[in-house]
Amino acid sequence: MKTSRMASTSIAINEAQLLLAEKRTSLSVMRTGIAVLALPLSVLSVLIATSKYYDVLKVIHLLIPLGVLVLILIALGCYLIIRSMIRMRHYEKMIQEIKRRHSLLSEFID
Repeated sequence: MKTSRMASTSIAINEAQLLLAEKRTSLSVMRTGIAVLALPLSVLSVLIATSKYYDVLKVIHLLIPLGVLVLILIALGCYLIIRSMIRMRHYEKMIQEIKRRHSLLSEFID
């Protein structure tokens, strides 16, 4: 009986470690999403700051593809951030379930 309980606790610890590793991965994806989101904002800042040095109508053929690329990067950054937040919430619920099932782990995991 004691061996079975130790095995069950060991499995629960392994499950918690796996979920925490997945949560760290989601945090990394969120960090990447923030970086991808910051890139187009900085490009737009440079374009606005230097706008007095060029005529928009003369460089519109360059601004349109750049605008499309900026919109794609903003969409990608938002997608990565939202997806990682949803996944982290899911992992947190699973960790709470493990803590509920194994009271021994609840004192070690916040």
